[in-house]
Amino acid sequence: MYAAHSFGDHWFGQTHRQALGKGARTRQGVRHCLGHVVLLAAHKAVALGLLCIVTGLHLSLTAAAIALAVDGASHYWADRRYTLAWLADRTGKGDFYRLGLGEAAPCGTGAYALDQSWHIAWLFVTALIIAVGAR
Repeated sequence: MYAAHSFGDHWFGQTHRQALGKGARTRQGVRHCLGHVVLLAAHKAVALGLLCIVTGLHLSLTAAAIALAVDGASHYWADRRYTLAWLADRTGKGDFYRLGLGEAAPCGTGAYALDQSWHIAWLFVTALIIAVGAR
């Protein structure tokens, strides 16, 4: 799940337009973020399918679908950006969230680090849900 997330989130799980617009507090921002989440979920589903084919692992389709939905919901929530900024402020991480100039170093900012750590934590939850249906 981590490999699929990292590759999908940075290479093929969103268009350039989605990456730039998904945090906007507009209907278009909602559409950009939803499009990204759906594309990323499809990428993760393909990775799970390949895992099953290569290893012979049998997963519950229901558990996998629930897991991808939970992952997608958590990913959407964080990628709206203002939501994660709000959480960072409430947990004393607001200064870290604002560390670095996003336009100059979008992948080297506190916001990016907190965004990715949020996603990785939810990937663990996702993997646990999937494991429930593995045999």
